[in-house]
Amino acid sequence: MPVHMQSHVRRVTFDQARLDRQARAILSDVGAESAELGILLVGDQRMRGLNRRYRGKDRTTDVLAFAMWDSSAPHSPSPLVPVMLGDVVIAVPTAVRQAKQGHRSLDEELTVLLVHGILHLCGYDHERNEKEARRMHRRERMILRSLADVREKRD
Repeated sequence: MPVHMQSHVRRVTFDQARLDRQARAILSDVGAESAELGILLVGDQRMRGLNRRYRGKDRTTDVLAFAMWDSSAPHSPSPLVPVMLGDVVIAVPTAVRQAKQGHRSLDEELTVLLVHGILHLCGYDHERNEKEARRMHRRERMILRSLADVREKRD
C-alpha cells in the first residue's frame, strides 16, 4: 500500500513518519490495504484556491479528498486489486488552529483529518444527508479508537 506524501508547509513541523503509519493503518482498517494514497499538506492560501476551484467555496477548509475511482456508494475498493484510491489534501495552518481549539496535538488533529479524508475517498459523505453524516461520524470514531488501541499496545 504505497502512501505518497508531499508537504508544501515549511513553518510548521509534524511527524511525517507517524502520519504515514497512520495512513497505512487507516487504509487497512477500511479494507483498502492494497490501495495507493496521496497525501498533500498545504497552506491555507493553496487550500482556499482548491476549495474555490473544485467546490465553488471561496474560503479555506481543513481537508479535501479527491477520489480516483467512483466512490458514489459507501464501500471499499477490493483489497486484492491495487487501485489509486485518491488524494487527501490537508491545510496545515487550519489544522494547527483546530488542534489548539480542540486541545489536541497537531499530530492528533492531522490524524483526525486524514481519517475524514480517507473515508470520503471510500464514498462516505456527511454532506449527503443526516443519516450519512451519522454513519460517517460513527466510522470515524471507530477508526480513531482502533488507532489509539494500536498506539497503546506499542507504548
